[in-house]
Amino acid sequence: MDEIIENLKKAVIEYDGEAAASWARKAVEEGIDPIEALDALTVAIKQVGDGYGRGDLWLPDLVGASSAMISATPIIEEKIKATGGKRHKLGTIVIGTVYGDIHNIGKNMVSTLALAGGFEVIDLGVDVAAEKFVDAVRKHEPQILALSSLLTTSAYVQKEIIETLKKANLREKVKIAVGGGAITPEFAKIIGADEYRPTAIAAVDLFKEFVGVK
Repeated sequence: MDEIIENLKKAVIEYDGEAAASWARKAVEEGIDPIEALDALTVAIKQVGDGYGRGDLWLPDLVGASSAMISATPIIEEKIKATGGKRHKLGTIVIGTVYGDIHNIGKNMVSTLALAGGFEVIDLGVDVAAEKFVDAVRKHEPQILALSSLLTTSAYVQKEIIETLKKANLREKVKIAVGGGAITPEFAKIIGADEYRPTAIAAVDLFKEFVGVK
């Protein structure tokens, strides 16, 4: 059992998505508590994230570790749901890259680090229309909505999403964080978002602020 958990961590730390998925399936097959397996993934990605934050690791390291964790996490989460297990969570985040933009690296890093930080993450993917974000807020009742846009051509879709939330009387029910290469703090204020952060690590720190965790 310990060998499986250690190899699961190792696969993330070594950025090996194929191995991470394989060891995740092995954990399920061997009856390892899926919460324990997910915690192992969390420990591994946090180790990489801390290294990146200290300047010991680089962005490709964080991207690689995030990709490996993304390969394993759905396998573990499916088992958690099947067994009716529940993991303590700080809050729920709905996240996605807005309509007209298919970039996902930054979004995936934020999703992965938020999961590692103790949040439940509902990732809607890329090229997501305003109505889909609104439907997700209505359905999942998240504390946080995180919007990503790398392209200047899609940046104003974030404003459209916020306006659509207002029309649906949902804007005041959720904190909105925006990010991506096309976004600035000034732009975030203009479109009515609550906050902007330039990096994945800073975004997760912001999410914790939103739910009152220091």
